[in-house]
Amino acid sequence: MKIVVCIKQVPDSRTVRFDREKGTLIREGVEAVINQHDLHALEAGLALRDQVGGEVAVITMGPPQAETALRDAIALGADSVVLLSDRAFAGADTLATTYVLAKAIEKLGGCDLVLCGKLTSDGDTAQVGPGLAARLSIPYVTCVGGLEYAEDGGLFRVRRLFEDREDLLEVGPPCLFTVESGLNIVRVPSLKGKMRAKKAEIPVWTGEDLGADPALLGLSGSPTRVHRTWVPEQRGERQMITGEPAQQVEAIVEIMKQTGVL
Repeated sequence: MKIVVCIKQVPDSRTVRFDREKGTLIREGVEAVINQHDLHALEAGLALRDQVGGEVAVITMGPPQAETALRDAIALGADSVVLLSDRAFAGADTLATTYVLAKAIEKLGGCDLVLCGKLTSDGDTAQVGPGLAARLSIPYVTCVGGLEYAEDGGLFRVRRLFEDREDLLEVGPPCLFTVESGLNIVRVPSLKGKMRAKKAEIPVWTGEDLGADPALLGLSGSPTRVHRTWVPEQRGERQMITGEPAQQVEAIVEIMKQTGVL
């Protein structure tokens, strides 16, 4: 089985800071790590490989320093990795990002399964997985909280989680899943894996290597524009509402109208 796992390097949420004047994350001095949901996607891929055989290829799109995330993936057991890095990729939204990822998977010769994290901590759009599946013209399932492979039938059996229900689905390859962080427990890198990661040569593919259309890369290929971001001010104001439930509801609605929420 050929499995491709898409990961992203993000600022460590435990140490990230925000520049209120510029409305941007302060990345200087902040440790970069593999996005948490993507770690669980990688673990799912490695577990499937261990079960049925095959290979796990990991790709990431980012600046040159993102190679450290790929070395971490190798340490965990990835068979191969590719860094997609090009100045032309800068400013890419999810549409442009999925274009590059799809071109990379095509260059790898396709695969039986693509695994992505449900979302990233620095974007939180949850759009890349479904968008990539659309680019590849393959079926996909989001919010996967359970994953098995039935070798006798050649189908993936997945449990999709919603707030009010669970769906049990069977999907045949090739397909794409986005996984929840509760899907599994991520393994600890081995000493052998760490040594292999330290010595590994990380291949870097540019837009030209992918045969990509420059008009579909980076800002030029991104219809999304972020005009402003901000962190809500924390306020310690409290108000006690008393009375019967119906009276409390009326009071809350009135407060919401006064504050502009309604």
